[in-house]
Amino acid sequence: MLKSDEEWREELTQEQYHILKEKGTEPAFSGKYNHWEETGTYLCAGCSKPLFRSEDKYDSGTGWPSFIRPCERNAICYEEDRHQIEVLCDNCRGHLGHVYDDGPLPTKKRYCINSIALNFEGEK
Repeated sequence: MLKSDEEWREELTQEQYHILKEKGTEPAFSGKYNHWEETGTYLCAGCSKPLFRSEDKYDSGTGWPSFIRPCERNAICYEEDRHQIEVLCDNCRGHLGHVYDDGPLPTKKRYCINSIALNFEGEK
């Protein structure tokens, strides 16, 4: 079930709301997870759905956490966004970032994701 705008505003910080619900973008090189090196899983900050694994993260040099693929095929969904492909959480439809076709092998994808849209769960 999708949450109401009022519920989102109550549960998210102002910065999270701006990114996840207003499709904002955090400034390059400002995000907590840009140079994060711990092993684990990146979760949606809006609903805690697992989205990306640390093993699929790489330094793209763009200033945002970048991944070669989502952790599961149904973790994310896509929408066209001003001639870009927007990446959304498939569970809560929160805006995460964008995907580009300039990443490394084997996928050649660069999932460019806002740190504010993520939480991290380390390996247990």
